Amino acid sequence: MQTHLASVLLAPALLTVPVALAGPAVAQQRHNSRAPIDFGADHIELQDKANRAVLVGNVSVRQAEMTLNAARMTVAYTGQVIGGNPQVSQLDASGSVVVRRPDQTARSQYAIYDLNRRVITMLGGVSLTQGGNTVNGGRLTINMDTGRAVIDGSAVAGGGNNGAAAPNGTTRTNGRVTGTFSVPDRN
Repeated sequence: MQTHLASVLLAPALLTVPVALAGPAVAQQRHNSRAPIDFGADHIELQDKANRAVLVGNVSVRQAEMTLNAARMTVAYTGQVIGGNPQVSQLDASGSVVVRRPDQTARSQYAIYDLNRRVITMLGGVSLTQGGNTVNGGRLTINMDTGRAVIDGSAVAGGGNNGAAAPNGTTRTNGRVTGTFSVPDRN
C-alpha cells in the first residue's frame, strides 16, 4: 500500500526537542538565512522559465554555519533578481538528506527548506543527534530563527510498520517518537 505525503499531517506523537537535547546546554545561534547559499553537485540543470534549478548527484549546500547534503535538490526562486542574484525561496532535497548545524545533525529521506519562513521540514526516517543524544521520528521541523526542533511520529513512504527498518537504518515504531538521552555522570 502506498502512503501519500498527506499522511504526514497527522501527528499521533509529538516531541518538542530543546536546542540542547540533554546534558550540558549548548546554545544554537540564530541562523543567518540572508547569508549566500553556496552549492555544488555533479550535475545542474537550469530551468529559467520555471524559475528553478535541479541539482543531481552529491549535492552539497552551505549557508552560514549550516550544510545540507542530498542526492538530489530542486532550488526554486522567485524570478526576481536583486544585485544580479536570483532570489531563492525554497530548497527541496531528497535521497539520504543530512542537515548539519553546530553540534547537531539531522538525517531523513526528504527535506524542504522554506527560506521565506526560515523553517526546515524533514520527512521519512528522521534522526536528530546532538552529542550522545538521539531522537527518531517521522517528521522533524526546525525553526531556523529560534533553533526549536519538533519531532513527531508521522509515518511517510513505507513508514508505520511496527518495528520495520527505515532506509537509513533507524527503526520506526508505528507513529511513535523514540530515542536515547545521555545521562551525565553524577559521582
